[in-house]
Amino acid sequence: MDRAPVDPTAQDPIRVLVVDDQSMIRGGFAALLDAQEGIEVVGTAADGAGITETVRTTRPDVVLMDIRMPRVGGLEATRAVLAMPGTPPKIIMLTTFDAEEYVFSALRAGASGFLLKDSTPEELVQAVRVVADGESLLAPRVTRALIADFVARPERAAGADLSMSVLTERELDVLRAVARGLSNREIAAELVMAEQTVKSHVSRILGKLSLRDRAQLVVAAYESGLVRRGE
Repeated sequence: MDRAPVDPTAQDPIRVLVVDDQSMIRGGFAALLDAQEGIEVVGTAADGAGITETVRTTRPDVVLMDIRMPRVGGLEATRAVLAMPGTPPKIIMLTTFDAEEYVFSALRAGASGFLLKDSTPEELVQAVRVVADGESLLAPRVTRALIADFVARPERAAGADLSMSVLTERELDVLRAVARGLSNREIAAELVMAEQTVKSHVSRILGKLSLRDRAQLVVAAYESGLVRRGE
């Protein structure tokens, strides 16, 4: 597949690393993404072994990470990547399973997105763009209800003492909307504010709560009790 022409005045392409133990999936995803305007596949790997060195040499913005791989699996590899010094890449976990345990484990490990391998090509490309832009992503069939159910379980209540008192009322409104899965544009429309203002609020919330991205905000909102199942 030929690469689409790229506007020389455009921003630097999104650099992507594909990590999957199945060679056909790995190669197919890499070919599909590398053909997209504004996306460049900088490398592939068959599992998470040596992942930190691979990330160090390829410098990806986004890593597509299979959750189940031989030797070093995706969750362990994700933790290793996000522990690296500097600004780590965003991680999108890939799996054939949509069980809630995988969703929550992926978010807990620090993933910014979660995508099923049988998602459409359009969903895969959009996932890379959304996560690279700083937003979190769940596959269409992986609903917020799954996260809510899993976080609400008594054995998962360790984070329930997370304080939201450092946030202003407006920031709490924005966080509730983020936890409901709304995009910045949707939040702006609902709360009647500029989209850039929403982005500023999200950045301040992340800083105040010492969290990395929107996926972690969703988990924190449920664990703290700010948002409850069914709201």
